[in-house]
Amino acid sequence: MFKLSSWKHLRIPFSFYLLPIFIFALAFTPNHNPERMLIVLVALHLFLYPSSNGYNSYFDKDEKSIGGLRNPPKVTKGLYFLSLAFFLVSLALGLMINWQFSSIMLVYSLVSMAYSHPSIRLKKYAYVSWVVAGFFQGCFTFCMAYAGLSDFGWEVFTKSHVLIPGLLSSLMLWGSYPLTQVYQHEEDFKRGDITLSLKLGKKGTFVFSSVWFLVTGICFSWFFLSRNQESAFYGFLGAMLPVILFFLVWFSFVQKDEQKYTNYTWTMWMNRISAIALNIFFAWYFLENTQILQAIS
Repeated sequence: MFKLSSWKHLRIPFSFYLLPIFIFALAFTPNHNPERMLIVLVALHLFLYPSSNGYNSYFDKDEKSIGGLRNPPKVTKGLYFLSLAFFLVSLALGLMINWQFSSIMLVYSLVSMAYSHPSIRLKKYAYVSWVVAGFFQGCFTFCMAYAGLSDFGWEVFTKSHVLIPGLLSSLMLWGSYPLTQVYQHEEDFKRGDITLSLKLGKKGTFVFSSVWFLVTGICFSWFFLSRNQESAFYGFLGAMLPVILFFLVWFSFVQKDEQKYTNYTWTMWMNRISAIALNIFFAWYFLENTQILQAIS
């Protein structure tokens, strides 16, 4: 449990790539309470997500690169118990907000566990895992963060002003999710996990993602313009520009030699550029929304 290898599998720094959803939810939170913000941030990004990473790594037993870990060490039973310890701490922190927020985190964790646990293993079902991962890491996570930040509960899932930006978050995930699998075809096939990327093929994965990126851009543009937020519209397009440019450059190399360029390094650079760009944009959007709310009040 205390071995360095187990802590590596938690991949705590990888939580940075999930931070845009938290900041996006923060931008819509009506009451900004510093204590709640800190509790939710720590509960989700330092305990809940690492717990999920460690738990899934234990059952996947990857021998090759995984997200945030180029050379994953061999897993031990200690990793299983460490992931459960982080899981319990996250729920305890959630209770400091309210029991409903903690129960929402519990549901997220159970679905995440089902993703890799051998008795269910959603990961081996291409379309089911794509829908579930995109929904829960996007819309569900947005609603979960919003509930914690606002001291609300399950009722947030009935509010259109929460669900719409939440679904936009899922659109981004549905586009990028297959790309995270594109370099793992050999290992996934060996385990019998027929992922969506494996089903689409390497070039097919890029075509599929490009369509979803286009849909995401159109929907986000509609969202900002319908709210008369032209500056956010242009800001979002500016944030997506380096992401799309990198994607197109990467795809051009893949078309020449898909075996060489569908690798861990290119995938992680795609994740880094996307996370940095979106974190900056959503942080700016949060500050912009806060100023608007202050001006109204």
